[in-house]
Amino acid sequence: MARKGTIAILTGGGDVPGLNPAIRAVTYRALREGYRVIGIRRGWAGLVEMEPEKTADNDANFLELTEDIVNRAGRTGGTFLHTSRTRPSHLPKTNLPEHLRAKYTDEVNDVTPDVLKNLEYLGVDYLIPIGGDDTLSYAHRLHKEGVKVVAIPKTMDNDVPGTDYCIGFSTCVTRTIELAHKLRTSAGSHERFLVIEVFGRYAGFTALLPTMAGAADRCLIPEHSFNMDNLTELLVYDWKRNPSRYSVVIVSEGAKMEHEGELSFEGAEMDQYGHRKLGGIGDKVAAQLKELSPKYNNGRRINVLNQRLGYLVRSGDPDALDSIVPMAFGNIALDLVLTGTSGRLIILHNGIYDTIPLDVVTGHHKVVDVEKYYHLERLRPKYETFIRQPLFIMTSEFI
Repeated sequence: MARKGTIAILTGGGDVPGLNPAIRAVTYRALREGYRVIGIRRGWAGLVEMEPEKTADNDANFLELTEDIVNRAGRTGGTFLHTSRTRPSHLPKTNLPEHLRAKYTDEVNDVTPDVLKNLEYLGVDYLIPIGGDDTLSYAHRLHKEGVKVVAIPKTMDNDVPGTDYCIGFSTCVTRTIELAHKLRTSAGSHERFLVIEVFGRYAGFTALLPTMAGAADRCLIPEHSFNMDNLTELLVYDWKRNPSRYSVVIVSEGAKMEHEGELSFEGAEMDQYGHRKLGGIGDKVAAQLKELSPKYNNGRRINVLNQRLGYLVRSGDPDALDSIVPMAFGNIALDLVLTGTSGRLIILHNGIYDTIPLDVVTGHHKVVDVEKYYHLERLRPKYETFIRQPLFIMTSEFI
């Protein structure tokens, strides 16, 4: 059968459960529609490091996908295509592959011309990137350069604008709830505060929704700076009301205390998108809870169990929703390809699958609508009417 064309798939940014099911869905449908499918390895890095020569060894940069390959991987977590945070438009000199070092000599380089050359070398007719707003912002750049792009949103923070749901979010929420409930046994045994730090740089969805589901008494989100005295008083109140004498707070890694100028970082090093690695706000909260607790507990200190969930919530197999939604997203991607449509982001909005222009990812960060969903004084979700709200409650408004 004559090929209709070539489709390339890549995954960028952090890994989440649901990526492999999305790759499988795209590949199955594309092959059966008569397309050749290429998997780009390590996100944008594969297109940066590729050498467009027949004699070059590019096994580390791409592979041709078959049903057998994707079927084995489709039930698993992570991404078998691997991933990176490479940003071709802002590539440091030290990250240039050997064959490009004579061509680009600035400290930071835009190697997009060679990315375009490599896409042409592969004969790519459509590019399907799966990623968060960083990965997809560069996909938008390629779209403006004339590449036919259909994008799929992925991030367990659920912060890609324009869509209510991103691949990985359900598994993240599910794992957070499970692990919080497991940690309760130790917190209750020792009559402690339990501080759980979760991912969430700009948006607090991964803290707010598990708290709404009963995983914690309070939550701290990036959208609202919190007061430690207020938090301590609330947690002591929860602690006293609990027959097992413990209380729980979930803290987004991007949360900030009042009067603090910046986020809590693990170090000074930045990735190519200008992000320093977050971490440590849970430690600060735990230390201050221990220090302030006597003030609200008749002079008696309450000790703290402090746990950063980290990669536990993004590892392992996808849950049911992160197996189903990627299947739908992948098939919609092929619907767009078959109609010759490009420059679109596949979304879920108010429970309906749809697509919107890709430039939505360059507009602003998607964050929690604090007025609608977060009680500022009580540091917890608002439990108001759920009538006609979408599955995960918190929607994304279109730009």
